[in-house]
Amino acid sequence: MPPANGVSTPGGSRPTSTKPGTPISNTSNSSLILRKQLLDLQKYPVDGFSAGLVDDDNILEWQIVIMGPADTLYEGAILKARLIFPPEFPLLPPKMIFDSEMWHPNVYDKGDKKGEVCVSILHQPGEDEWGYEDAGERWLPVHTVESVLISVISLLSQDVPDLSSPANVDAAKEVREDFASYKKKVKRLARRSAEEAYD
Repeated sequence: MPPANGVSTPGGSRPTSTKPGTPISNTSNSSLILRKQLLDLQKYPVDGFSAGLVDDDNILEWQIVIMGPADTLYEGAILKARLIFPPEFPLLPPKMIFDSEMWHPNVYDKGDKKGEVCVSILHQPGEDEWGYEDAGERWLPVHTVESVLISVISLLSQDVPDLSSPANVDAAKEVREDFASYKKKVKRLARRSAEEAYD
């Protein structure tokens, strides 16, 4: 006997709706896309980071480890972070939150956004209401976990961080007024992240 919705599914493994013509949910679509990206990253690892799930039952939250880029203030660091994906992914961007303590103008350091990365590629799609970014710099559905992480690694690799729209105003002020002190603090936190990774 055919299923009630008229769609035959081998082994019942493919999700179906109960009404003909009803699309599969955004979460199902997100899950398929994210599982493929995770498998691709595991099959073809990219230098500089590793990715896996925080919980095997939740494809929408990933554990990320970034190896501090050579010849930067973060050299030798082992930075832990999470990517949290909305059910609407890839139409909407994930959030990236560092669990390792960070001191960078583009990483929030206070309140409920502590550790959250503020970079164009992770901003909602469309025009920037403040005029700092072009729509093409912001999130686009063609971006992948790999492109996000490469963008963040690039951000950490800059000799002098971009100060045009800081998430951490105090770090931006220190970059402008006492760059030597800023570098010392970042290097100290980078060393601590490596030590904590082995605890």
